[in-house]
Amino acid sequence: MDDAIFVAGTWRRGRGAPVETRDPATGRVIGRFHGASVEDVDEAVRAGRRAVDESGWRDALPHERARVLHAIGERIAAAADEISAVQTADTGKTRAETRALALSAAGTFRYTAAALETMEEAVTPSRGPYLTMTAHEPYGVVGAITPWNSPIASDAQKAAPALAAGNAVVLKPPLWAPCVSLLLARLCAEAGLPKGLLSVLPGPGTPVGDAVVRHPLVGKVSFTGGTGTGRAIGRAAAEKIMPVTLELGGKSPTIVFPDADAEQALAGVLFGIFSSSGQSCIAGSRVFVHESVFDGFVRRLVERAEALRVGPGTDPRTQVAPLVTHEHRDRVAAMVDAAVRDGATVLCGGAVPDDPGLKDGAYYLPTVLGGVANDAAICREEVFGPVAVVLPFAGEDDLVRQANDTDYGLACGIWTADYRRAWRVARRIDAGTVWVNTYKQFSISTPFSGHKASGLGTEKGREGIKSYMRQKSVYWGMDEAPLPWAAG
Repeated sequence: MDDAIFVAGTWRRGRGAPVETRDPATGRVIGRFHGASVEDVDEAVRAGRRAVDESGWRDALPHERARVLHAIGERIAAAADEISAVQTADTGKTRAETRALALSAAGTFRYTAAALETMEEAVTPSRGPYLTMTAHEPYGVVGAITPWNSPIASDAQKAAPALAAGNAVVLKPPLWAPCVSLLLARLCAEAGLPKGLLSVLPGPGTPVGDAVVRHPLVGKVSFTGGTGTGRAIGRAAAEKIMPVTLELGGKSPTIVFPDADAEQALAGVLFGIFSSSGQSCIAGSRVFVHESVFDGFVRRLVERAEALRVGPGTDPRTQVAPLVTHEHRDRVAAMVDAAVRDGATVLCGGAVPDDPGLKDGAYYLPTVLGGVANDAAICREEVFGPVAVVLPFAGEDDLVRQANDTDYGLACGIWTADYRRAWRVARRIDAGTVWVNTYKQFSISTPFSGHKASGLGTEKGREGIKSYMRQKSVYWGMDEAPLPWAAG
């Protein structure tokens, strides 16, 4: 249905402001519709609360909910090519990446279904004449607010465990890339998800996202996005005494030791920062290279960065696609320009491409900057674009000091042949995820979290389902005698 959003299982026109989405490769408008309003949020939340109880979803046995989740995963996998095309048009990402994101989302639903079927409660050690056990129950309605840089995968990462836990989900997709989230709603409905358990409400963070966070019937919010917005959500949650999961920004270090396999390290560093056009919270944007190999490694890094193929996501040869919007591209360019004014040296890139065939797109060349210290603004602030800064280090203590000297703590990459050093440094770096001799590899079965300003709470893994549930303790009295305090 054209000009429709998904409100409590019904496709209809939103009551909010018009939303326009463009192809970042061409600037061409590919979709217009009316977004959600505060009234739509209220309708979706209240309908979701009713659906949890009236559909029987809350009290369904785990394997019954798992059957639906697995069917959703199968639907997503079967529609991977359609999802890929929609997401590439909406975000500019390469077709290879968007297809991988679709298959990742399918795997998330299937894994969550399997984990749900095997999830166990616990009988805890007794401390008296009673039996004690734990139980976990859904919050009721969960708000999920997802980013534009990987919408289908992020949608699944929140919706699958929240639904598995017995909740309804009100999903607020990114304003810049809402189309694939609406497609996910269609697939969930086709797979048999009871009506009302999922709403997809595109629109701006204010007022739509804010209304989701502040609604009194929303029992938890899971957010992926910028740290500033995450702090605002945290403040609102504190007023409600509501739990939140926040997956926020990063300024992740990638570390190259002298004994690293140079080819593996080069490929890993390039992939870590320039894949997804650098639009990734885990992008390895600070590249620390040991001073003994610094000049040679950086020279080769620059040569390889200059050789990366920039182009539209629909071209199978493309490695670096356009950024999500022209406005975002201009923000990235402004941050690089400011770094140059502050003394940074552009080793490659630092500009929009001069290819006439790319003039209408939101392109920015893969950029490597040098000549700055770790306290420079370009090393402190998240650029969210294809921009790396190279920094030398002398020894492990110097490295750890610099790598940890940041507000963020999301990810880290280490390149070395010494497994003892890898373990030692990995434990000293303040980050939620550390890769050794690889980068940007993920498994839905492995928990993901951020330290410091990079986030709060944990996603993925078996515990990901329980993060969308409230824990309850149950005591069963086993003593036939009355409690002695009140005994007659």
